[in-house]
Amino acid sequence: MSDIESMRLDKWLWCARFYKTRSLAVEEIGKGRVTINKANAKASREIRVGDIIQLRQGNVPREVVVRGLSGMRGPAPVAQQLYEETPQSLALRAELAEQRRLAPEPSDTLAAQHTGRPTKRDRREMDRLRKDSGNSGWGDRWSASIDD
Repeated sequence: MSDIESMRLDKWLWCARFYKTRSLAVEEIGKGRVTINKANAKASREIRVGDIIQLRQGNVPREVVVRGLSGMRGPAPVAQQLYEETPQSLALRAELAEQRRLAPEPSDTLAAQHTGRPTKRDRREMDRLRKDSGNSGWGDRWSASIDD
């Protein structure tokens, strides 16, 4: 940390390691996912020590208080000294993590079971099901014609 009085929002978010690149920070700011003191901000907005920044990292909302400014991006332990997360934000993140643990996304379980192309075993199983589904074949099952 240095004797800087203010710096650009996008650069601070990058230095504090909230985003991997400054361009990602600019993109998130442009989408309105980052606010300073509950007001929308531009990437070029100057921030100072004591400002409260609300942002989203993926689906996780965070609220941090600026504790320091740095002109360069450093290691994670140094970056964590640039801000302090509010107690409300910590509580909300813990609650959301618990909700995700208790109610996982249904599509995640489906993706874990079947990924990519069917295996040879899957293909044989599908062929067996097609034969057993009727004597006229898989394609005729969906026909609207009346065969009496």
